[in-house]
Amino acid sequence: MRQIAIFGGTFDPIHWGHLIVAETALHQVPLEEIIWVPSHHPPHKKAALFQHRVAMLQMAIADNPAFAVSLVEELRSGTSYAIDTLIDLSAIYPNTHWYWIVGLDTFQTLPRWYRGQELAPQCDWLIAPRFLSSECIAQSEIICKQVEQQLANQFYSIHWQLLHIPLVGISSSLIRNSCRDRKSIRYLVPESVRSYIAHHSLYTDSSQ
Repeated sequence: MRQIAIFGGTFDPIHWGHLIVAETALHQVPLEEIIWVPSHHPPHKKAALFQHRVAMLQMAIADNPAFAVSLVEELRSGTSYAIDTLIDLSAIYPNTHWYWIVGLDTFQTLPRWYRGQELAPQCDWLIAPRFLSSECIAQSEIICKQVEQQLANQFYSIHWQLLHIPLVGISSSLIRNSCRDRKSIRYLVPESVRSYIAHHSLYTDSSQ
């Protein structure tokens, strides 16, 4: 069976932190491929236009043959849910052992996801912790075990592991706020993404 990971998110915009997480996962497992899935209609947040987020994502991963973008959510009406994404991708990639890349904060909410109990045992979960100090890693493991126990109480099993990523204090919200405040985002995102944001005046009052 192939080993493929799903990396879903709004990617609003994609930044170096996302790329480092994906590259770490690629070699830590190891994986054959990582499929980036931008959310079309995120259930809990507003985002830039889907075509902008996809364009930036495609630019950012263009030089890595192990990375691919899937637009499965574009064809789906209504809210984007993870379980639907897995079902759609499983039809496209049969005979695959699936992994799912998430941040620790997102993983912590897994028991409350739409059909989360059904989704949880169908993937191995690759979790990006908040920080890398030994104390924070220990705390991250405690949180993951709590999630595992919550699901076990509902008779669902789950497999997970923490990703050993370098500490990168970059977030999409930091980039959006910097754009809004007319601050530089050079070296926070790939140069192609920075140019795209500037050309389309994204994350400013004049955003398209």
